[in-house]
Amino acid sequence: MHEQTPPKKTVVVQGGTDGMGRGIVMARLEAGDTVVALGSSAEKGRRLHAEAAALGAGDRLRFVRADLSSIAENERAVADIRAQSPAVDALVLCANRQAPRREVTAEGLEFTFALYYLSRYLLSHGLRAEFDAAPAPVIVNVAAAGLKVGRVNLADLQSEAKYSTIRAQMQAGRANDLLGRSLADEPSSRARIVLHHPGFTRTLGGIGHLRQPAKGIITLLGKVAAKPVETAIAPMVEVIDGPPAEPLTAIDRGRPVDLAMATFDPARARELAEATRGLVVAHHGESPLLPQTNEKWNGKGFSGNGETPSRRTTTRTPTSRPYPAD
Repeated sequence: MHEQTPPKKTVVVQGGTDGMGRGIVMARLEAGDTVVALGSSAEKGRRLHAEAAALGAGDRLRFVRADLSSIAENERAVADIRAQSPAVDALVLCANRQAPRREVTAEGLEFTFALYYLSRYLLSHGLRAEFDAAPAPVIVNVAAAGLKVGRVNLADLQSEAKYSTIRAQMQAGRANDLLGRSLADEPSSRARIVLHHPGFTRTLGGIGHLRQPAKGIITLLGKVAAKPVETAIAPMVEVIDGPPAEPLTAIDRGRPVDLAMATFDPARARELAEATRGLVVAHHGESPLLPQTNEKWNGKGFSGNGETPSRRTTTRTPTSRPYPAD
């Protein structure tokens, strides 16, 4: 009896030209999937295409150049994906870059927050229709699930009061934990959510903009102590092939994470989701990437009539439901 060949998938990889993102792109191309790689460097996109062509997979890779720290550019990237891919089986979120000094985007948002957290929020909600068109969609968020270091300061999401590279990274990391919780508790699609912390990995993708000697020290440690990209991405490649049944799963270096940890607090997740929507509206305006809501932002919160702030209510269309039986 012949083994049934698994159906080929469409996989979108945010940050797909460097490090683990690039590794996942190549692994999924080798598996026969169609892959959309999102990245900011045209040159890296050309190199990625050359590697795909060498595998005989050049026709299954699309590179979308976008500055993912920009709300407008995330909108453009999603529009491009929608135009070519009616269904998306997996979204893998990898883009991150450490900023030694506080940077502000053209839309007035702190760079680390915008790239490491906000882009992931926008893509996760913005591709909801494409997820629901796939049989078993999954969102894999590569961040730092399971760590307790850092916190989300709702009063200073833009790190205006006090900035450091580590503080900004840790706040965005904890924000991604809460994003996972909110996507599971108030879903805009049927996509399962997997938060994955791979640990120290041998890649320069996130530290390329650091200055010496910090960059040199991390690079040296990476050669000695870090795991190879191929090892780090293996669990993520498996998750794309077989998404979990649970709405939310968190993995820290191969170990399951207790979702009762304070870093996944549901009330805090709702507060961050509301604050995030408010920032998008304030800095960019209404966006098709935002989850549907019957309420409007009034500068302080969301309300049905624009006067009295209240808890945001997300309209789930279609209602979250289990995958169909095999």
